[in-house]
Amino acid sequence: MCVIKKIFSALLILLITTSAQAASKLDSIKKSGELRVGTTGDWDPMSMKDPATNKYKGFDIDVMKELAKDLGVKVKFVPAEWKTIVAGITADRYDISTSVTKTPKRAEVAGFTATYYKYGTVPLVLKKNLKKFPTWDSLNNKDVKIATTLGTSQEEKAKEFFPKSKLQSVEAPARDFQEVLAGRADGNITSSTEANKLVIKYPQLAIVPDGEKNPAFLAMMVPKGDKVWNDYVSSWIKKKQSSGFFKRLLAKYNLKSL
Repeated sequence: MCVIKKIFSALLILLITTSAQAASKLDSIKKSGELRVGTTGDWDPMSMKDPATNKYKGFDIDVMKELAKDLGVKVKFVPAEWKTIVAGITADRYDISTSVTKTPKRAEVAGFTATYYKYGTVPLVLKKNLKKFPTWDSLNNKDVKIATTLGTSQEEKAKEFFPKSKLQSVEAPARDFQEVLAGRADGNITSSTEANKLVIKYPQLAIVPDGEKNPAFLAMMVPKGDKVWNDYVSSWIKKKQSSGFFKRLLAKYNLKSL
């Protein structure tokens, strides 16, 4: 009886796997003629939404437009928030996301394509407070408030880097760096990519100068278990890397991958 149950279980798993592959996103995208892309629109310069036009622009937006073009379909950008961007994949609100940091927690429920960008993490503080907070360690203090954006990988990392500090999370469309600008927090952490843009846009902000931590990889999220769709996108990324597409985009947005 036990042997029969094991055989039945194995056949059931095989059936589920086969069905999942047969119902790949790649097929449904080509049939519908539309690629649905989840994006937050608040991560400069990867994905930014213009409130005046409701249109998106940025590095990742260009990547997704190119992917849709090569698929021969239209692209539809679906608004997402950091706290629910993973849930959007599992709930089938979109077929793929713009880049997110690949973390073990996210990988439990979502699939990740090949990576195409690597960055470090840095703290931001008010420029006038640089003498007070010259290092990462100086921010790890019970009297220090560190702002985070709910649902981001930085929210997870802040707990690791600043166990002694008071952590306060804000929900999108609010952002952690805005808490620093307003004086409600002493600092926040973000990607070196975004930090370099923010200190230009907001000269009152400064990057804590003692170096980057936590090298991390960006990738697109796709439904977990959809090997056909994941393999297609990952192969496409590698081909575009070889063709110089990503190198040209990095130059366009004045970016440098680690």
